[in-house]
Amino acid sequence: MNIIDICKPLESVCGISVIHHNVPMKNHTSMKVGGEAALMIEPSSIICLQKSISLLREMNVPYLVIGNGSNLIFSDEGYKGVIVKIGPKMSEIEVKDNTIMAMAGASLALVASRAMENSLTGLEFASGIPGSIGGGVCMNAGAYGGEMSQVVAESICVDQRGELITLRGREHDFSYRYSRIQKEGLVCAQVVLHLEKGDKEEIHAKMIDLNSRRRERQPLNFPSSGSVFKRPQGSFAGKLIQDCGLMGTKIGGAQVSDKHCGFIINTGDATASDVIELIKLVQETVYKNTGVSLELEVKIIGGTKYGTTDYNRNVGSR
Repeated sequence: MNIIDICKPLESVCGISVIHHNVPMKNHTSMKVGGEAALMIEPSSIICLQKSISLLREMNVPYLVIGNGSNLIFSDEGYKGVIVKIGPKMSEIEVKDNTIMAMAGASLALVASRAMENSLTGLEFASGIPGSIGGGVCMNAGAYGGEMSQVVAESICVDQRGELITLRGREHDFSYRYSRIQKEGLVCAQVVLHLEKGDKEEIHAKMIDLNSRRRERQPLNFPSSGSVFKRPQGSFAGKLIQDCGLMGTKIGGAQVSDKHCGFIINTGDATASDVIELIKLVQETVYKNTGVSLELEVKIIGGTKYGTTDYNRNVGSR
């Protein structure tokens, strides 16, 4: 079916203001590369999200659910289906006692800041993570010894039929950068965190310290998708890449960061092809020299080797 045919039905369930045509995905990803998406919708409520997913599946239209796009790289060819972006229109945050309820589009950093303002500890690790909280739960995002699995009490998700499902505690099946949400193609819509009371000044000091360490060690002054590769067992991706002599290696405008080799940065004019080719070069070189296969932490949408054929699922974008 022509993608335009879905517009009127989507307008009827969510309104015309949430629908955008021919959207450059470089404007919705932290790597700042990628072609256009044919259509993007930004649901403003859980009901709108439910109805949109149900309608897209009913009409057999390919779709992809994203958050802040901080771990996504879209190909230069773009995306021919519908992007469902859970962002600012679904970003409310409420704090009550030791509990924070956040809609999935809320910034992880902002939720961490709200926790600090209310003297709640346990989320300091997330204060510098650039993604959304929904993507963070889906990916079990973490840093500096903390991860979402330690603080998530409950999440309300939408399944592939548009029905609501509530996951509590261990029902998330969290593991390293993974959760049941990914496994079952669920879409996280709302998150409930359980934190502990702490000293506001100590919480703030810890956040400042962690963010200072992040600035010192990571190339935050360039567009990137964060850590490109998952941590291989018994080692670190950045160290393996550096030991293979790849620090500073460039293809077009994409470069292995000389500050942290686990990052690939956009020096200003990179294309998605530049980034993807550099990722492949790193993987091939590291495997040839060490026998270690570096597994992607980022998600690459489109292209050939890294193409996606199962569009009707949440890719877990932060």
